[in-house]
Amino acid sequence: MTATTTIDSPGWRDKFNGVLFVGLLTMAVVQLAELPIVRSVGISPLVIGIVCGMIYGNFLKGTMPIGWGVGVHFTARKLLRIAVALYGLNISLQQIIEVGLPGVVVAIGVAVSVLALGTWLGTRWLGLDRDTSMLTAAGSAICGAAAVLAFESTLRSEPHKSAVAVATVVLFGTISMFVYPVLFNLGWLGFDGQAIGLFLGGSIHEVAQVVAAASNVDPATTEVATIVKMTRVALLVPLLLVIGLWLQRRDSQASGSKAALPIPWFAIFFLIFALINSANVIPIDTLQMLRAIDIFLLTMAMTALGIETRFAQMKKAGPRVLALAAILFVVLFGVTSALVYWVS
Repeated sequence: MTATTTIDSPGWRDKFNGVLFVGLLTMAVVQLAELPIVRSVGISPLVIGIVCGMIYGNFLKGTMPIGWGVGVHFTARKLLRIAVALYGLNISLQQIIEVGLPGVVVAIGVAVSVLALGTWLGTRWLGLDRDTSMLTAAGSAICGAAAVLAFESTLRSEPHKSAVAVATVVLFGTISMFVYPVLFNLGWLGFDGQAIGLFLGGSIHEVAQVVAAASNVDPATTEVATIVKMTRVALLVPLLLVIGLWLQRRDSQASGSKAALPIPWFAIFFLIFALINSANVIPIDTLQMLRAIDIFLLTMAMTALGIETRFAQMKKAGPRVLALAAILFVVLFGVTSALVYWVS
């Protein structure tokens, strides 16, 4: 029997020990994320996970048995897909309908334009590779670290490219989270009522950052902003399917024969779980438990991704990735503002 099918084999034990190790490290990450000072600035466990993972992977990895690396890799790839699929339990059709057409227009306009423009600018203007450009653009356009993870799984890119993209989400998402409420309170944004909720939900990177920023305005704004943000999250499915078709066409042209369509099945299950959530068939206590488990699994994937990332690899990207993220930060502000003025 092979090592992958024999429970008592060393290969299976190494994989199990690697996954268990990442899980234990993630438990510490979650405790760190629950500290009041961390929660007050809207930093999600996913971000803390990749930072802690990179610290361990670059300075302390020698303390982990080499064989456990297969379990770390399994967590960063296979377990990641399960976690992204379960993330659909955070979205419902009722939420999207509640905000109505303006929220949908803002979400679609932001996601599509920023993803397309960011990929083009990164590859054609800044000379970055396709994966780095697309991952950075996806983090800005859709839902921060979760989008980077989903696209990384579809593109099958190298871990350090995802780590760089997540770093840009942290930097510019945090800036927008602090700056936009201040600009609103000073009267410089020119939005009021539902419009400010549409703007915050459409222009800030992470879900946690949107909630943190909108809570500085009022509860009604927080609700609108969160729903618009979750509508952007829901766009993961159609966008990943489009990316899959694009990859198939590219591979077919390169090989001269029709390539298989890389269907992101985890994205399909993401949609299925969103529909299940919309049907209100899961008891609220069970739903909250599943959401908590999913956040833990996503944090495990981010932590494993950090362990596999090397600072030397990130350094190769240089200031060009930061430049792309900065440009997209400005684009996010401009596109979202224009769309909000139009729908309002």
